[in-house]
Amino acid sequence: MTRPVVAVIDYGIGNSHSAQKALEVCGADARLTADPELIAAADGVVLPGVGAFGACMAALRNGGLEQPALDAVASGRPFLGICVGMQMLFTRSEENPDATGLGIIPGTVRKIPTEPGVGPKIPQMQWNRLQLVLPRDPMLADLGADPWVYFVHSLHGVPDDPAVVAATVEYGTTLNAAFRLDNVFAAQFHPEKSSTPGLALLSNFVGVCSRVDAVAALPVTTRAER
Repeated sequence: MTRPVVAVIDYGIGNSHSAQKALEVCGADARLTADPELIAAADGVVLPGVGAFGACMAALRNGGLEQPALDAVASGRPFLGICVGMQMLFTRSEENPDATGLGIIPGTVRKIPTEPGVGPKIPQMQWNRLQLVLPRDPMLADLGADPWVYFVHSLHGVPDDPAVVAATVEYGTTLNAAFRLDNVFAAQFHPEKSSTPGLALLSNFVGVCSRVDAVAALPVTTRAER
């Protein structure tokens, strides 16, 4: 069977190589690229990222890759945001209030609540257990009943519409850890560093990319049943 082509957007910042290698392990023809034509032609697109929200958005725009990312989402093809790549899908971030995100998921990336001397320790840099809010989402299939994944973050996404939250995690309070909006799935954690559950998620993404005529988003009835 032909491996689906997955474009991993390379804007000079982020965990692009590790995401690419993990996708290859999961069966994709994963290509690290800054070529808008390849991004437009790929079966699926991944936006990775580490570091600061504002710097990542500036690098994406300076590289001429903001519009190709938006066009990929608008095309209806499977689209995956990872870590700061997830945060970039939001409208804005408290980390850099003057910077604007892609606005694909309306909402704000907010700092993890904490009290000095009380906790929790910031950033969260550890394995933590996902609570699946949308367990029937195709991206969350076969992660197991008790999936532990790896986080490195100081902020989390707070969408205007809570219905797009696909998974949460407990860290001092309930934090949003993954999101689903139509053909877009986004994860605050690092699937490429999350052992078996993370590779299962990436394999699910590759599977969705291999059948681009399938509906990547959850049916409305499924969301209502969560």
